[in-house]
This record gives sequence, structure tokens and C-alpha cells, in this order.
Amino acid sequence: MAEPTPRRNEPRLRPAPLLFEPAEAAGDPEHFFDLESIDDPGALLTRATELALAFRAAADRAVEFQAMAAAQLADPRRFDRLTSADIAVRAEWTEDYAKKMVEFGRDLLRGDAEGRGHADPSA
Repeated sequence: MAEPTPRRNEPRLRPAPLLFEPAEAAGDPEHFFDLESIDDPGALLTRATELALAFRAAADRAVEFQAMAAAQLADPRRFDRLTSADIAVRAEWTEDYAKKMVEFGRDLLRGDAEGRGHADPSA
């Protein structure tokens, strides 16, 4: 599985909200957030861009939660703590990446990464 590459020093965007699609629309492979029904290319570009930004922001936030969870699982105060190798297997990462994510998560949990944008654990 490819490893996510969080970006450093990028402001957190406030993208358009992702709206959940009805089950019947989600089952149609040609249907994607109603983009196929937009005829105006300008409107299509605008909405597709909003969705792309929303997905990127959601992915960045999910990576932060992964890092915090990895840090909590690796906490030496836990009797059931996991090693970086164990975390790597669970998250489908390399062990080196898991170590970086644990450190990134520790920074987030301490509040060290607050206000600096998205830190890059792979740096």
C-alpha cells in the first residue's frame, strides 16, 4: 500500500462539505457526487475542485488521527503497547514510516504541531 505523504507548512483548508450520496447513487459506478449531471464546464470545474480539496483535507486529517493512534498504541506506559513493527503491519506501512508516524503523533498529542500546518512525518 502506498504511504501517505503529508505536506509541511500548508494551511488547513476549509473545503466544501462532502455530502453523502444515497445508496442507490453510490451503487452506480458512473455516479460520483452528481458531477456527471453538471453540463457547464465552469461549474463542473468549480465543484470538482471543491471535492478534490475536501478529499485532500479529509485525507490529511485522517493521517493526523492515524499518527495520534499510532503514538497511543506505542506509548511505553501501556501494558499492551505495540512495537513500530506491529503498528506497521496493522496500518500497512513500512516500519520506518511507522516510527515517524509515532513521533508525529506524539507531537500532535503534545500540541507541538498546532498552528504550524500539516507536519510531514516522512521528512
